[in-house]
Amino acid sequence: MLTFYDYQAAPSPRRARIFMAEKGIDYNCKQVDLRSGEQLGEEFRTINPRCTVPALVTEEGQVIAENAAIAAYLEDRFPEPPLMGQTAAEKATVSEWNWRCEIEGLMAVAEILRNTSPHMKGRAMTGSRNIDQIPELAERGRARLGYFFEDLNAQLENNSFVAGDSYSIADITALVCVDFSSWVKSTPDESLKALHEWHKKVSERPSSKA
Repeated sequence: MLTFYDYQAAPSPRRARIFMAEKGIDYNCKQVDLRSGEQLGEEFRTINPRCTVPALVTEEGQVIAENAAIAAYLEDRFPEPPLMGQTAAEKATVSEWNWRCEIEGLMAVAEILRNTSPHMKGRAMTGSRNIDQIPELAERGRARLGYFFEDLNAQLENNSFVAGDSYSIADITALVCVDFSSWVKSTPDESLKALHEWHKKVSERPSSKA
């Protein structure tokens, strides 16, 4: 059986949990306490030297430690329901929007949080190395996030889901981004009606509670 290294409160492993819940995949779950720094300890370093979660260990013992790679592996092994598109055009659209939701959305929230939180002094980036905070990056992050929410709303004004007519990994990443934005008090403006309607719809899916 697959083994999944998780931290329940963190947004990054939540993306993989939702993906697996949508596909009905069974796995063993092991919690890694990020608050106590367990990810930096020698035991977890033997699993993932980059000291990050999520990490998925296959039955063959391969460790996959990035969300995009985990999703690609699981989509190939468990193709139903498809979450990364079916035709070439669909796959391209899903990939594009998933990238935008991660880089323009999630990373903007992370930029704010990691450069403002007192608990993250000296830990402004994930991984094994200590990096100082840069407060100006938080300001940039808030601007980036606001622009992303506007672009996402525009996309959802003409589509049922982020990448078109079907629920996909792009919706998972966008959902986690919107929920994560509450951590830094930069949630989408109420004027973004399509975004809020979509968020209500995808939040009602059982997988969102994974």
